[in-house]
Amino acid sequence: MPFDCQGQACKVPAWMPRILFLAGAYHLFFAIAAFAWPHACFDWIGIHRPNHPVLWRAAGLLSALFGIGFMISARDPIRHWPVVLLGFAKASLVIVLLLSSIFTNELPTKALWLAFVDDFIWWFPLASILWTTVQAHVGRPPTRDAPLTIAEASESYRLSSGETLAEASAEQALALVFLRHFGCTFTRQILRHLQDLQKQADLHNARLVLVHMLQKGRETHYLGQRSGVARIADPMCELYRSFGLGKGGFLELFGPRVWLRGAIAVFKGCGVGHLAGDGLQMPGAFLVRNSTILASQPARSASDLPDLPRLFEGMTTSNTRD
Repeated sequence: MPFDCQGQACKVPAWMPRILFLAGAYHLFFAIAAFAWPHACFDWIGIHRPNHPVLWRAAGLLSALFGIGFMISARDPIRHWPVVLLGFAKASLVIVLLLSSIFTNELPTKALWLAFVDDFIWWFPLASILWTTVQAHVGRPPTRDAPLTIAEASESYRLSSGETLAEASAEQALALVFLRHFGCTFTRQILRHLQDLQKQADLHNARLVLVHMLQKGRETHYLGQRSGVARIADPMCELYRSFGLGKGGFLELFGPRVWLRGAIAVFKGCGVGHLAGDGLQMPGAFLVRNSTILASQPARSASDLPDLPRLFEGMTTSNTRD
């Protein structure tokens, strides 16, 4: 995480409060200009003045409200994220409106300068602040400066059956499936086909183990009758980090591929639940034997599902090369 949070207070990069203060100052200046010179903007663009200047002054009043809101938000951008969201929505709608008006020749191309000054320059920083807010609310920061090694993690983490990951992997190969949060439609899709994963593991004399982000025992609420499969609780995502699974970026979590596969999963009845774990955490699948990774399948996007047949093929290929 690029910031630290304690309670509701988060330390964010210094540019965020500054850009919000500048945005507030600009919107207040725009409000003053709208009241003092209601026709100046229309004359500069080269279009007819409105018949009722009070409408433009009303737009200035709205701008003043945004200006005050941005200046208040500058004190704590994460806490006052609803104001930032409203400003982002306003900028997005105005950009779409101006571009469509220019495309239909209702406004001259010179109006692009107004769109740039009034909305384009604020759109990207506001979007960045909102993304940081998402990270602060749904992500879990690492508790260690450096992740545990696989050997250290294998000695530290225990399966739901009681033995350590090291002890279990010494007995037979483990097919570790690292899940996203339990409300994720892709996690629900994995659980729906858990029996197929179990068969694939049994076929290769391996043991299927699910790794989740809830406190030990709370996962049974989501597993139901499938709670017989071995599990490892990793609420602080330290085991995820040991296996090289980090937090997803915007495209990895919300890219077109994720939306398309998510829509298909929802259409098939997997549904979407409430956030139950770190919403930013990426999933993956690994084959482990004697605390050593034999084959890996880290997800490239949140929609990637474990492909155990291919994972076991990777183990076979690795053993052949050795």
